[in-house]
Amino acid sequence: MNRVTGIGGIFFKCDNPEQQKEWYRKHLGIESDQYGATFEWLDINNPDKKCTTVWSPFSSDTKYFLPSEKQYMFNYRVENLVELLKTLREEGVEVIDKVEEYEFGKFGWIVDPEGNKIELWEPVDEKLK
Repeated sequence: MNRVTGIGGIFFKCDNPEQQKEWYRKHLGIESDQYGATFEWLDINNPDKKCTTVWSPFSSDTKYFLPSEKQYMFNYRVENLVELLKTLREEGVEVIDKVEEYEFGKFGWIVDPEGNKIELWEPVDEKLK
């Protein structure tokens, strides 16, 4: 079973997300919407498949990263999320008992040994076009 297949997103806390988005737009050319920026790329094993990686600043008081108190959270692209979470739980990994499903994919969360919350995303890439 494949586990992580790529980086799905980089999320970080900041005091003023709108100001951060504007700074990154002005100085680095990262165009954002209300959620952040989306970078498109092609799957090397399937060049017709368009994939995405998200960059998103969150408010410093966001609860989305809980139980982690860290300033950032990584989102990794995975295949077969439910099976992977089951395997990780069997391996002793702290799994947050919740899976959310949207038209663009399934999300699950784990916590690493240093308390970093990690988001696992089984994308439905065709919905992201």
